[in-house]
Amino acid sequence: MAIQLFVPTFHVEECLSEIRECLEKGWTGLGFKTVEFEKAWCEYTGLPHAHFLNSATVGLHLAVKILKQTYGWQDGDEVISTPLTFVSTNHAIMYENLHVTFADVDKYLCLDPEDVLQKINSKTRAIVFVGIGGNTGQWEKIVEIAQAHNLKLILDAAHMAGTRLHGETPGKEADAIVYSFQAVKNLPTADSGMICFREAEHDALARKLCWLGINKDTYARTAGKGAYKWKYDVESVGFKYHGNSIMAAIGLVELRYLDQMNAYRRQLAAWYDAGFKGYEDIIRPIPVAPGCESSRHLYIIEVDKRDELLMALNDYEIYPGVHYGDNTEYRMYSYAQGLCSNAHYISKRIISLPMHTKIDYIKLKNIVKSTISSIY
Repeated sequence: MAIQLFVPTFHVEECLSEIRECLEKGWTGLGFKTVEFEKAWCEYTGLPHAHFLNSATVGLHLAVKILKQTYGWQDGDEVISTPLTFVSTNHAIMYENLHVTFADVDKYLCLDPEDVLQKINSKTRAIVFVGIGGNTGQWEKIVEIAQAHNLKLILDAAHMAGTRLHGETPGKEADAIVYSFQAVKNLPTADSGMICFREAEHDALARKLCWLGINKDTYARTAGKGAYKWKYDVESVGFKYHGNSIMAAIGLVELRYLDQMNAYRRQLAAWYDAGFKGYEDIIRPIPVAPGCESSRHLYIIEVDKRDELLMALNDYEIYPGVHYGDNTEYRMYSYAQGLCSNAHYISKRIISLPMHTKIDYIKLKNIVKSTISSIY
């Protein structure tokens, strides 16, 4: 049987029960379950605010937009980001007419603090840090740099649901954290996300902007009392970015199992590590940073002939992936080609092996054996 890169696990009967409650109540949109999920996420992470959205991409856009608006950034101001990420990270910066300044990556595939320092100038306003695969990389050094240079900090935590650093949810120093609950993430729905601002006023603004700039959403108006609950004001041009109760219902169920699922992913990673031990000359697993209990959304290895390995594994009906291509090779970011040599080099050599809770030890041994034999 074919082994896919990602296969989500849903606790179907429990999800259907939560969804049935939405249908019976007649409330499937914004509110009801979205409010419940936001509260549960704050309790789980210890973060002060959480707003449920229809994707992580819109969360990244809101983070950039609200920080730009609040702190008076100008078009053309710069935000430092990584070239080794899904393009939505950097598109979110471009949406607001800001310039993406790319900094190189380190051995964890996260932003290299030394190169970040080299890229700071008088127009730099913020840093976006991507915790690729659930890894925290050198997050604490990035925090120090941001604070020392008075820069805003956004944590793209799309892969980090359940990641902990020294036992705590990472990112509490950030101005905004954005999580993904897309279909194949560790906490899967069909597609949704969460934005967690540090400041209450940013959270309040996000709630208006993601509901078309309207100052009272439909749930607040329905739940409120008074003869004129249909009345509202439109304070600005906003977007339709909010999440819905069906997605939140699934999220509530899967949150109950997130730590359990992540623990199994870490077991898979340990089996991979053991299987590749002694083959470091041909297979180099990307390390997890010290103190990081990774969500292990990805298990990434570095090899010499990545594309050949991908094709060979496909012949075994094993279907890995690549996370990610160097963004500076895309036409719209080509202005930065050659500025991040390590990201460019490693992006040609990394492969993400199948990583999900439907893989057992026997299947994983087959993946390891097939990977080694394909290289030799």
